[in-house]
Amino acid sequence: MPDKPVRSLQRWDTIMSIRVGIVGISGFGGGESMRLVASHPDFELIYAAGAGSAGSRLADRFPGLPAKLGELVIEKWDPETLPKLDLLFVSLPTGTSAEALALVPSHVKIVDIGGDHRYAEGWAYGLADIWPDQIEGNIRVANPGCFPAATLSALAPLLVNQLIEPGNIVIDAKTGISGAGRGSSDSKFGYAESNENLVPYGLLKHVHMPEMTRTIERLSSGKADGLVFTPHLVPMTRGVLVTIYCRGRATTSQCLDAARSFYAERAFVRVTDKPPQTKWATGSNLAFVSYAADPERNLVIAMGVVDNLGKGAAGHAVQNANLICGLPETTGLDSVPVWP
Repeated sequence: MPDKPVRSLQRWDTIMSIRVGIVGISGFGGGESMRLVASHPDFELIYAAGAGSAGSRLADRFPGLPAKLGELVIEKWDPETLPKLDLLFVSLPTGTSAEALALVPSHVKIVDIGGDHRYAEGWAYGLADIWPDQIEGNIRVANPGCFPAATLSALAPLLVNQLIEPGNIVIDAKTGISGAGRGSSDSKFGYAESNENLVPYGLLKHVHMPEMTRTIERLSSGKADGLVFTPHLVPMTRGVLVTIYCRGRATTSQCLDAARSFYAERAFVRVTDKPPQTKWATGSNLAFVSYAADPERNLVIAMGVVDNLGKGAAGHAVQNANLICGLPETTGLDSVPVWP
């Protein structure tokens, strides 16, 4: 969390319409953001931007949109030619947004779904289910990554209550293929390569490691030395499941009780007695967490599940946008998961 995040006194207590733009709208994260914004009662999408998709109508990319929204033309992304906006969602690959977003006027609130501003100076780290009060009212919010959303949701109650050691945590993570983004040209994300295949990647230096390390240390006031994170690509479209191995003498009941107390007032985190499944969260902003522990072995297993395009990206972004716009954080996010 930045020491002095930029804040705004403007709130929409009496709402007419919040003018919204989405950058990177033809990607998976941007497209999911558009889906949520389209049904949000207080957001009006008036600006869509992309690169290769510039010049096409939204309906050309998303045929199921209402006719009025479908006629919106995707523009080439240029921060210096923005229309009059209140709120901007930005879903661009890590490493491509920092320079451009520095040019966006300060009166435009930004939620960066990409990775350029996580723990950057002047930006709030948007872990909305854990630190909503530190997000509310900010004008620059960096969304957590999909793996951190699942991992930190499961670990936070244990770390805050000192039920596990912050060091030597091992995270085994699985993600659906949409987590790679639509813009990837890597052949390993094609159907033939991904179907009936399981692939570890990003070993030892994954882009999400720094934010998880820093947040674990922030939650525990300890050191996250020895953190191990191994993500795997699995042949499904959506979903993240993390299985986390920790050192601690707590019982399963103690872990579950700590999580239920920690999330008692939070709308989107569900604590379950049995191990969570990725389909439980599909199409939603929910996070599911559960635990199994063996005190005699000094072992706690924490589990977390999110939809990587929901809580792991666009759903979390809309939740953060609600907080910074002074809306109830559940606004536009109360639909139930898709099943089966």
